[in-house]
Order: sequence, then structure tokens, then C-alpha cells
Amino acid sequence: MFADLTLARRIDRAEASLSADIAAAILARGEVHGGFQRAFAAGAAVCAGPGSPVTKVIGVGFDGAVDGESLNGLEVEYFASGSPVRAEVSTLADPAFARQLTSRGYVLQGFENVLARPLAGTAAPLLPHGTAIRPASDHDLFMNVLIEGFASPDLGLVSTLGESFPREILERTFADMATARGFVRYLATIDGVPASAASMRVCEGIAQLCGAATLPPFRRRGLQTALLHARLHEAAAAGCDLAVVTTEPGSKSQQNAQRAGFALIYARAILVKEP
Repeated sequence: MFADLTLARRIDRAEASLSADIAAAILARGEVHGGFQRAFAAGAAVCAGPGSPVTKVIGVGFDGAVDGESLNGLEVEYFASGSPVRAEVSTLADPAFARQLTSRGYVLQGFENVLARPLAGTAAPLLPHGTAIRPASDHDLFMNVLIEGFASPDLGLVSTLGESFPREILERTFADMATARGFVRYLATIDGVPASAASMRVCEGIAQLCGAATLPPFRRRGLQTALLHARLHEAAAAGCDLAVVTTEPGSKSQQNAQRAGFALIYARAILVKEP
């Protein structure tokens, strides 16, 4: 695939709406002081607390630098909540926006890769022997498999600074994620034993593959690949034309995605300004 500005805008807009949906669930509980989620400079600004993965500015910069006074006000709001301002900026965005941020004291903390593939002609997955994949109806079981898998990352992977979150934050975030529009969860078992979990969100023709992990004893058995193909098949059946996944650079997840036909189409720089 080739990512032009139109496609990058579309993908980042879907990412922004997912963050906003999750934040809406978090803010509805009334537990976050000074939290908010709203449109900002053609993208979104989301604040769901200092430790939340969805506290970010996303989808901004495609039209160049933003109004300085608006950015001043936004920073004040983030800092009042105790949160840094975390801007995830596409490499297809206007460089003027990144220059604006770095001139204001934002520091590069890492990158994330955005991969995509078209869904036309997607076939049903071939499952490893003894493996079954089904929608996850048991919330606690799904969460246990997913969080335990995240808590034991593969050795030797390149990690992005700032991308490690406490267990309680991950549990709460994935629970809130389940309230987002078009969100579906899947569980893979081997001989009936829960082994791997994954999720997907369908929004405006895009299938966002999010939150996949395998328990350590069941790794290297093709479960992540099977879950990936199962979600692609479901997304195509639901009428999506595009699947998107965001990974850490150089990770096993990126390798699995590329083996499944995904192409690395752009990256996002993670620029952070502390209070």
C-alpha cells in the first residue's frame, strides 16, 4: 500500500475517535480531575488522567502549525490535570507542526509504526491443530489472558519509551475500550485452554486491530497469526475495506502483521511536554 495524505488523515481520524470513545467512558465515571475529550485543530485532544494510554493529542499537524494561543490553552488544561501533553504526530504531517512543538519544549520519546492492508478477498483463517477462536463473552477471562500476556513481553523486542503502563491502568483501559462503538473481543484456546486474546474495532470502514497478547507457555504456536487472520476475515465480512494496526518498531507484532500482508505506511513520533 501507499499512504498519501488522504489515507493518513483517515487512519488518524479513526484513532482519534477511538481515543475519544474510551475517554468518554472514563470521564463518565467522574474519577478524573480536569479530564476532557474534544476536537482540536482537525484532530482530537484527549485527557483521561495522567497514566492513561489514551491521554494524547492525535490527528493534528496535517494542515501545518496550529494557533499558538489555542495550544497555550490546551497545555494549561493538561497540566492542570497533572498530565503531560503527549502529541502523536504522523510522519506525513507538515514538519512545521513538529518544529512548533519542539520549539515549545516537547521532547521526542519514541515512535510507533502504523501498518495497513486492504481487505478485498480476505480468506478464512487456517487454525493450528487444537486451536479454536471465538468472540469473548467472559469479560474476566478475556482480561486475565490479555493482561497476563502484556505483563510478560517477549525478550529482545525494541520497546518505545513511555509505552509501559501499570496493570491497573491497562485493565481499566481495556474495560473502557470495550464500550467503544464497533468494538469486538476474541479469545483463542488450545485444546480448550485459554491461551491468547485479541480485539478489534470497526469504524467507518476501518478495522482497527488493538490489544493482542498470548500467555508465555503458548507462544510460538501461531496463535497471534491465527487471531490476526480471523479478525481480518470478520472485518471484511462486516464491510470494511481497510485494516490498520499500530505496533512498536521492530516488535514481534510488527513482524506478524507484515507476514499477514500489512505494509508499513507511516510512523508517528511521540512528542511529550511535561508539566
